[in-house]
Amino acid sequence: MIPVVSAFRGTGARLAFPAPMITNNPGHLKGFNYIGLHRYSLTFCTDRRRRLFTDAAVVDLVVQQLLRSASEQKFAVIAYCFMPDHLHLLIEDDSDAKRFIKAFKQYSGYYYAQQRQGALWQRYGFEHVLRDEEVTVVVAKYILANPVRAGLADTIEQYPFVGSLVYEVKDLIASASN
Repeated sequence: MIPVVSAFRGTGARLAFPAPMITNNPGHLKGFNYIGLHRYSLTFCTDRRRRLFTDAAVVDLVVQQLLRSASEQKFAVIAYCFMPDHLHLLIEDDSDAKRFIKAFKQYSGYYYAQQRQGALWQRYGFEHVLRDEEVTVVVAKYILANPVRAGLADTIEQYPFVGSLVYEVKDLIASASN
């Protein structure tokens, strides 16, 4: 265990977590304002990489807040995949991605804490701004296929915690195969 100084500076509190569970802030892209028509691949880890997304009720709670945030911030959620200890998203629209991320993590974290007690998310996440040459449906299928690559399911359709708020999963898979 590696001791980690609490985020509450000056309190003298110390926390201990196994080293692999700590993620540093990778920061945002310098000179990129995250506003405008862009596509983003996002990954958010659960607090202390707990396996929270094996529970359908927790996944449903988070999906509801994902839908709420996407609607409020005008983002299309092209694909999502809940792995046991993290979430992959592919989002797109002509809006403010930082505001979407903040709203989504805040809403889902709040409602999770109300129902289950404790933190839902690690503080930081990972983002990738898709380049023009990166085909959306190919990236979507890659995200949706994570459970198959991890051995959690034999096919994408067998895994219960993948989806899209825009397309039918079967259509994304078929489009990426063409």
